[in-house]
Amino acid sequence: MKWTDINDIAIELTEAHPEVDPTRINFVDLMTWVMALPAFNDDPKHCGEKILEAIQQAWIDEQE
Repeated sequence: MKWTDINDIAIELTEAHPEVDPTRINFVDLMTWVMALPAFNDDPKHCGEKILEAIQQAWIDEQE
């Protein structure tokens, strides 16, 4: 997975952290958790605030 695979990342985060409210996560933790996903293999330098916002929103949508 790459940073641009936002929906796939959201699904993986929902499965990996079912107890977490994605509206309460900070971007530092979110970035760390994304990079820890087994299928994730992208450069951390390719991540930015806009990508993290999109991942967070997709994660919120996935939980609803």
